[in-house]
Amino acid sequence: MVQIESAMEVQETDADAGDGTDETDAPEVENVPTRQVVEFRLGDDYCAVDIDEVDSIVEIKKVTRIPRTADSIDGVMDLRGETTAIINPRTFLGMDDDGDAPEGDEQNVLVLDRADDKQKIGIRVDEVLEVTDHPERNIDTEEDLTDLDTRGIEEKVSRGVIRKPNGDGLDLVVWIDIDAIIGQLK
Repeated sequence: MVQIESAMEVQETDADAGDGTDETDAPEVENVPTRQVVEFRLGDDYCAVDIDEVDSIVEIKKVTRIPRTADSIDGVMDLRGETTAIINPRTFLGMDDDGDAPEGDEQNVLVLDRADDKQKIGIRVDEVLEVTDHPERNIDTEEDLTDLDTRGIEEKVSRGVIRKPNGDGLDLVVWIDIDAIIGQLK
């Protein structure tokens, strides 16, 4: 409703301005709150995490599987002399690990920046796409997602869905809740 009224006010102002060359009649740019995220791909799905939760992005090296750990933990790898646990977020989001993912060095790890963790944690992703800002009005959160029937929503490991304009329409990007995923590992 506010946007419609603002547009009407702009039209009235332009009509009153005559030739429209007076810069003082230009509409003010609205300061829209945004979220900065790291977008990545898991198979055919697009996901994101808050940029503040990421310490670094590294190529995946040799991951050593640890016996009797959950399927969601791929294992550990040595990252700059520090043991880093590698989590596979596909298990939390209900995605099949059916071979769509590239093998070995083609994958990346988003190393998380979490002060409370006793060791470094990283999440395995197929491809890091970009770091970008999204207006909060393009993000659907809990209350907006009650009709979606996905495992990420049901398991409460998704903060919401980002509606990303792509020229032809919208891409949906799953906004992952890292704290919820790690909370389920404990």
